[in-house]
Amino acid sequence: MTRQAFMSQRRKPVIDREWLSAGGIEQMMARIAPHVRILSGEEREASLRATLASRPEPRGDIWLFGYGSLIWNPTVQFEEQQVVCVPGWHRCFCLTAFAGRGTPENPGLLLGLDRGGRCIGVAYRLAEAIAEKELRLLWHREMISGSYVPLWIPAYTREGKRLGHVIAFTINHAAPGYAGNLDEAEIVRRLATAHGELGSAAEYLFQTLDGLRSLGIHDELMEKLAVRVADELTPSPHEQDC
Repeated sequence: MTRQAFMSQRRKPVIDREWLSAGGIEQMMARIAPHVRILSGEEREASLRATLASRPEPRGDIWLFGYGSLIWNPTVQFEEQQVVCVPGWHRCFCLTAFAGRGTPENPGLLLGLDRGGRCIGVAYRLAEAIAEKELRLLWHREMISGSYVPLWIPAYTREGKRLGHVIAFTINHAAPGYAGNLDEAEIVRRLATAHGELGSAAEYLFQTLDGLRSLGIHDELMEKLAVRVADELTPSPHEQDC
Protein backbone atom coordinates (compact mmCIF):
# COMPACT_ATOMS: atom_id res chain seq x y z
CA MET A 1 0.00 0.00 0.00
CA THR A 2 1.38 3.40 -0.92
CA ARG A 3 1.51 6.21 1.59
CA GLN A 4 -1.15 8.10 -0.37
CA ALA A 5 -3.55 5.15 -0.27
CA PHE A 6 -2.75 4.55 3.38
CA MET A 7 -3.48 8.14 4.36
CA SER A 8 -6.72 8.16 2.36
CA GLN A 9 -8.07 5.55 4.78
CA ARG A 10 -7.63 7.83 7.79
CA ARG A 11 -10.62 8.11 10.02
CA LYS A 12 -11.64 11.08 12.12
CA PRO A 13 -9.29 11.45 15.11
CA VAL A 14 -10.72 10.09 18.33
CA ILE A 15 -8.76 12.54 20.48
CA ASP A 16 -11.02 15.57 20.94
CA ARG A 17 -12.08 17.74 23.86
CA GLU A 18 -15.17 15.72 24.70
CA TRP A 19 -13.32 12.41 24.70
CA LEU A 20 -10.49 13.77 26.83
CA SER A 21 -12.89 15.33 29.34
CA ALA A 22 -14.73 12.01 29.66
CA GLY A 23 -11.51 10.21 30.58
CA GLY A 24 -11.22 8.45 27.24
CA ILE A 25 -7.47 7.90 27.36
CA GLU A 26 -7.53 6.59 30.94
CA GLN A 27 -10.30 4.13 30.05
CA MET A 28 -8.50 2.99 26.91
CA MET A 29 -5.23 2.44 28.76
CA ALA A 30 -6.91 0.56 31.61
CA ARG A 31 -8.66 -1.73 29.14
CA ILE A 32 -5.84 -2.43 26.69
CA ALA A 33 -2.67 -2.00 28.77
CA PRO A 34 -3.62 -2.72 32.39
CA HIS A 35 0.05 -3.31 33.25
CA VAL A 36 0.74 0.42 32.77
CA ARG A 37 0.23 2.43 35.94
CA ILE A 38 -2.12 5.35 35.35
CA LEU A 39 -1.66 8.50 37.39
CA SER A 40 -4.57 9.34 39.64
CA GLY A 41 -6.54 12.53 39.18
CA GLU A 42 -4.90 13.88 42.32
CA GLU A 43 -1.43 13.16 40.94
CA ARG A 44 -2.21 14.89 37.66
CA GLU A 45 -3.64 17.90 39.46
CA ALA A 46 -0.55 18.10 41.67
CA SER A 47 1.64 17.97 38.56
CA LEU A 48 -0.30 20.80 36.94
CA ARG A 49 -0.17 22.91 40.11
CA ALA A 50 3.56 22.36 40.46
CA THR A 51 4.13 23.32 36.83
CA LEU A 52 2.12 26.53 37.15
CA ALA A 53 3.88 27.39 40.41
CA SER A 54 7.30 27.08 38.75
CA ARG A 55 6.47 29.48 35.94
CA PRO A 56 9.46 31.77 35.23
CA GLU A 57 7.45 34.70 33.86
CA PRO A 58 4.97 36.87 35.78
CA ARG A 59 1.25 36.40 35.29
CA GLY A 60 -0.16 36.64 31.79
CA ASP A 61 -0.89 34.45 28.79
CA ILE A 62 0.86 31.07 28.66
CA TRP A 63 2.70 29.59 25.71
CA LEU A 64 2.47 25.84 25.02
CA PHE A 65 4.96 24.01 22.80
CA GLY A 66 3.81 21.43 20.26
CA TYR A 67 6.32 19.18 18.54
CA GLY A 68 4.27 16.08 17.68
CA SER A 69 0.53 15.47 17.55
CA LEU A 70 -0.16 18.86 19.13
CA ILE A 71 0.92 20.34 15.79
CA TRP A 72 -1.97 18.78 13.87
CA ASN A 73 -4.45 18.23 16.71
CA PRO A 74 -3.84 20.72 19.53
CA THR A 75 -7.33 20.29 21.12
CA VAL A 76 -6.77 23.37 23.30
CA GLN A 77 -8.25 26.80 22.60
CA PHE A 78 -5.53 29.32 21.75
CA GLU A 79 -5.25 32.94 20.72
CA GLU A 80 -2.38 32.61 18.26
CA GLN A 81 0.35 30.27 17.13
CA GLN A 82 3.94 30.83 16.09
CA VAL A 83 6.67 28.63 14.68
CA VAL A 84 9.44 28.60 17.27
CA CYS A 85 12.80 26.99 17.94
CA VAL A 86 13.65 25.33 21.23
CA PRO A 87 17.43 24.93 21.64
CA GLY A 88 18.86 22.10 23.69
CA TRP A 89 16.06 19.65 22.83
CA HIS A 90 15.16 17.45 19.88
CA ARG A 91 12.11 15.56 18.63
CA CYS A 92 12.46 11.76 18.47
CA PHE A 93 10.47 8.54 18.64
CA CYS A 94 11.36 7.50 22.16
CA LEU A 95 8.10 6.53 23.88
CA THR A 96 6.49 3.12 23.64
CA ALA A 97 2.78 3.14 22.76
CA PHE A 98 1.13 0.14 24.43
CA ALA A 99 -2.30 1.47 23.49
CA GLY A 100 -3.71 4.03 21.07
CA ARG A 101 -1.03 3.62 18.40
CA GLY A 102 -0.09 0.07 19.29
CA THR A 103 -0.85 -2.86 21.58
CA PRO A 104 1.06 -4.65 24.35
CA GLU A 105 1.74 -7.45 21.84
CA ASN A 106 3.00 -5.08 19.14
CA PRO A 107 3.70 -1.67 20.70
CA GLY A 108 4.07 1.40 18.56
CA LEU A 109 6.09 4.55 19.17
CA LEU A 110 5.25 8.14 20.01
CA LEU A 111 7.33 11.27 19.88
CA GLY A 112 9.04 12.77 22.87
CA LEU A 113 11.26 15.78 23.45
CA ASP A 114 14.72 14.66 24.53
CA ARG A 115 17.91 16.47 25.49
CA GLY A 116 20.34 17.71 22.86
CA GLY A 117 20.17 19.46 19.50
CA ARG A 118 17.28 21.76 18.73
CA CYS A 119 13.62 21.38 17.88
CA ILE A 120 11.41 23.54 15.68
CA GLY A 121 7.72 23.32 16.43
CA VAL A 122 4.66 25.41 17.22
CA ALA A 123 3.99 27.64 20.22
CA TYR A 124 0.34 28.23 21.12
CA ARG A 125 -0.63 31.25 23.22
CA LEU A 126 -3.30 30.41 25.78
CA ALA A 127 -5.25 33.36 27.16
CA GLU A 128 -4.60 33.84 30.87
CA ALA A 129 -8.31 33.73 31.71
CA ILE A 130 -8.73 30.16 30.41
CA ALA A 131 -5.14 28.88 30.43
CA GLU A 132 -5.47 26.77 33.56
CA LYS A 133 -8.67 25.14 32.31
CA GLU A 134 -7.10 24.40 28.94
CA LEU A 135 -3.95 22.99 30.52
CA ARG A 136 -6.00 20.77 32.81
CA LEU A 137 -7.63 19.27 29.72
CA LEU A 138 -4.18 18.81 28.18
CA TRP A 139 -2.93 17.04 31.31
CA HIS A 140 -5.66 14.43 30.67
CA ARG A 141 -3.99 13.81 27.33
CA GLU A 142 -0.26 13.97 28.06
CA MET A 143 0.10 13.08 31.75
CA ILE A 144 -1.61 9.72 31.86
CA SER A 145 1.24 7.50 33.03
CA GLY A 146 4.02 9.92 33.89
CA SER A 147 5.90 9.32 30.64
CA TYR A 148 6.50 13.05 30.24
CA VAL A 149 7.98 15.72 32.47
CA PRO A 150 6.38 19.14 31.85
CA LEU A 151 9.03 21.87 31.87
CA TRP A 152 9.26 25.57 31.12
CA ILE A 153 11.91 26.00 28.44
CA PRO A 154 13.03 29.06 26.44
CA ALA A 155 11.73 29.42 22.89
CA TYR A 156 12.73 31.70 20.02
CA THR A 157 10.89 32.92 16.94
CA ARG A 158 12.10 32.25 13.40
CA GLU A 159 13.71 35.69 13.46
CA GLY A 160 15.71 34.75 16.55
CA LYS A 161 13.69 36.87 18.97
CA ARG A 162 13.13 35.35 22.38
CA LEU A 163 9.45 34.51 22.82
CA GLY A 164 9.75 33.59 26.47
CA HIS A 165 9.25 30.25 28.21
CA VAL A 166 6.91 27.60 26.84
CA ILE A 167 5.47 24.55 28.56
CA ALA A 168 6.92 21.47 26.87
CA PHE A 169 6.28 17.81 27.60
CA THR A 170 9.79 16.36 27.77
CA ILE A 171 10.44 12.63 27.87
CA ASN A 172 10.84 10.95 31.24
CA HIS A 173 13.85 8.62 31.03
CA ALA A 174 12.69 6.83 34.18
CA ALA A 175 9.30 5.92 32.71
CA PRO A 176 8.72 2.22 31.93
CA GLY A 177 7.81 3.11 28.35
CA TYR A 178 10.98 5.05 27.59
CA ALA A 179 12.44 3.72 24.32
CA GLY A 180 15.25 6.11 23.51
CA ASN A 181 17.84 3.46 22.72
CA LEU A 182 16.20 1.74 19.75
CA ASP A 183 18.09 1.50 16.48
CA GLU A 184 16.55 2.94 13.34
CA ALA A 185 15.53 -0.45 11.94
CA GLU A 186 13.46 -1.22 15.02
CA ILE A 187 11.90 2.26 14.99
CA VAL A 188 10.86 1.75 11.36
CA ARG A 189 9.49 -1.73 12.10
CA ARG A 190 7.34 -0.47 14.96
CA LEU A 191 6.07 2.52 13.02
CA ALA A 192 5.23 0.38 10.00
CA THR A 193 3.48 -2.46 11.84
CA ALA A 194 1.89 -1.16 15.06
CA HIS A 195 -1.79 -0.27 15.17
CA GLY A 196 -4.18 0.58 17.98
CA GLU A 197 -7.58 2.10 18.73
CA LEU A 198 -6.47 5.60 17.71
CA GLY A 199 -4.95 4.43 14.45
CA SER A 200 -1.54 3.25 13.34
CA ALA A 201 1.90 4.43 14.36
CA ALA A 202 2.61 5.10 10.68
CA GLU A 203 -0.40 7.40 10.46
CA TYR A 204 0.89 9.30 13.49
CA LEU A 205 4.24 9.76 11.75
CA PHE A 206 2.70 10.90 8.45
CA GLN A 207 0.25 13.30 10.12
CA THR A 208 3.04 14.89 12.14
CA LEU A 209 5.24 15.23 9.08
CA ASP A 210 2.40 16.79 7.08
CA GLY A 211 1.82 19.24 9.92
CA LEU A 212 5.49 20.20 9.96
CA ARG A 213 5.59 20.64 6.19
CA SER A 214 2.47 22.81 6.23
CA LEU A 215 4.32 25.22 8.51
CA GLY A 216 7.49 25.20 6.42
CA ILE A 217 9.40 23.15 9.00
CA HIS A 218 11.94 20.65 7.68
CA ASP A 219 12.88 17.78 9.98
CA GLU A 220 15.46 15.56 8.33
CA LEU A 221 14.93 12.60 10.67
CA MET A 222 11.16 12.64 10.22
CA GLU A 223 11.52 12.87 6.44
CA LYS A 224 13.91 9.92 6.43
CA LEU A 225 11.69 7.79 8.65
CA ALA A 226 8.64 8.57 6.51
CA VAL A 227 10.41 7.31 3.38
CA ARG A 228 11.48 4.09 5.07
CA VAL A 229 8.09 3.44 6.65
CA ALA A 230 6.30 4.15 3.36
CA ASP A 231 8.58 1.62 1.67
CA GLU A 232 7.57 -0.96 4.28
CA LEU A 233 3.90 -0.26 3.58
CA THR A 234 4.34 -0.61 -0.18
CA PRO A 235 3.93 -4.21 -1.41
CA SER A 236 6.68 -5.80 -3.46
CA PRO A 237 6.04 -6.51 -7.18
CA HIS A 238 5.54 -10.18 -6.29
CA GLU A 239 2.89 -9.32 -3.69
CA GLN A 240 1.13 -7.05 -6.15
CA ASP A 241 0.82 -9.96 -8.60
CA CYS A 242 -0.78 -12.25 -6.04
